Amino acid sequence: MGILNLFSGNTLYYPGCLTKFVAKDLEENYKKILNKIGIDFIMLKDLEVCCGNPVLNAGHEKETKELAEKNFKLFKDRGVKKIITSCPACFHMFNKNYPELIEKWDIKVEHITQTISKAVKEGKINPKKLGIDITYHDPCHLGIYEGIYEEPRDIIKKSGNLKEMKLSKNYSFCCGGGSGVKSTQPELANSIAKERIGMAKETKAKVLCTSCPMCYLHLKENSGGLEVKEISELFENSKKENETN
Repeated sequence: MGILNLFSGNTLYYPGCLTKFVAKDLEENYKKILNKIGIDFIMLKDLEVCCGNPVLNAGHEKETKELAEKNFKLFKDRGVKKIITSCPACFHMFNKNYPELIEKWDIKVEHITQTISKAVKEGKINPKKLGIDITYHDPCHLGIYEGIYEEPRDIIKKSGNLKEMKLSKNYSFCCGGGSGVKSTQPELANSIAKERIGMAKETKAKVLCTSCPMCYLHLKENSGGLEVKEISELFENSKKENETN
């Protein structure tokens, strides 16, 4: 990880709350991937607060602005010039909402699939060659909200054969777990996930891959025997492998 230098432009890896507190293995995967790519990044761990996306979705605009202002001050105090996040909701929040909430917002934001896709094209890193059929689930915040469709697919195509579901890209189908549905209406959330899993199985793919921690956890919980992977799991991230490369 990069040494903190308050007088230079720091790149921050912001995992997001779900990854930081629940899917900790994904955070470790991405830290190793960024290191292997050669990105000098910092992390703020317990100093940063939630991006505010769940709070905004709940209708608490004042509290959302307070969270945004707290994060922005922290980012500026630490010399952050660029944020790389592996959470689509955080990416959308920083990319579209923060410029509206923070008058002087000037930090570049990148979803980690954009970072990795560029590194793959430059030959800095490659996913494992699985050589199997893989289908991809577009997270709502990354796809429909932000229009990022090709970068995750470019990564998957380096690992296996991409098999599209009947509803994909801008016609994609929600996993059912976001916007509080999983916590407030679990039966509905699970039924939506099972329907999406059914679409994945129709492709005959061996693996369903996604690039969102919420989608990953929720679809995996309702997988019905289908293997579900988060896109970082397409890479070799063992401790031994990273120590020798």
